[in-house]
Amino acid sequence: MEHVATHSPGPVAGLNRLAMSATTHCLTGCAIGEVLGMAIATALGWGNAAQIALAVALAYVFGFGLTSIPLVRAGLRPRAIVSTALAADTVSITIMEAIDNLTVVLIPTATDAGLGEPLFYGSIAVGFAIAYPFAFLANRHLIARGRGHAVVHQHHPPANVQE
Repeated sequence: MEHVATHSPGPVAGLNRLAMSATTHCLTGCAIGEVLGMAIATALGWGNAAQIALAVALAYVFGFGLTSIPLVRAGLRPRAIVSTALAADTVSITIMEAIDNLTVVLIPTATDAGLGEPLFYGSIAVGFAIAYPFAFLANRHLIARGRGHAVVHQHHPPANVQE
């Protein structure tokens, strides 16, 4: 009888997968907040500083909000939800927002682009594409040390196992 080794993901693959999931989650919240903030500020005719401030604030709100959903479902108290979400996402959201907004500011005329122009959305997308690997590395570092999204995942219910 021939022995066939089954390969399950090792610790590094699991760490990378969790860091990628956390970073994609961060990107989602940041993108929602960023686009919504820029769209609202552009529609209201606000200046660049106010536009960026609103976009960053909403990126944090949506990023922390998305992290809070499974914590609420897990039955955590509000104080634990807030502290866990802050611990999980503050670093990655800060990295995403700093790099994304710097990119948008550095792309010529991106801050003047209107809601109907591809440059408006393209500059934000380019910023997030540049920021993603940096946020991934930060998330990976935190998760490897039992921090960041590792704390959030401690509160997830165990996956259903079917035999």
